[in-house]
Amino acid sequence: MTTTDQWVEAARLADVRRRKRLAVTVAGRDIALFLVGETVYALDDVCVHKQRRLTRGTLLYGRVICPGHQWKIDPATGEIEDREECQPTYPVRVEAGVVYVDPGARVPAAPAAAAVPDEEL
Repeated sequence: MTTTDQWVEAARLADVRRRKRLAVTVAGRDIALFLVGETVYALDDVCVHKQRRLTRGTLLYGRVICPGHQWKIDPATGEIEDREECQPTYPVRVEAGVVYVDPGARVPAAPAAAAVPDEEL
């Protein structure tokens, strides 16, 4: 993994596409990458509720389903359906088939996504 300013190379886009989710470690943080449609999202991989790995859950109708209590998390915002808790998210960008995450910009309830550029589809 290489660093460019505050952006850190997290994974190859092809690896995220393979299963629509991927657990990575970026700057010592466990981060879950999810591909919904053609957009990559990054969230803390450990659920704020029961400390379960979100990458061990499922992706259903554009929501991340936590394996602990099946909480439905919006990967774009980190908001959890019918809950006050919020899963932290990270900004993402995709360039030349590589997914970059800014691990220093952990933000609850804020967009953290990167659409895959058309030339990479």
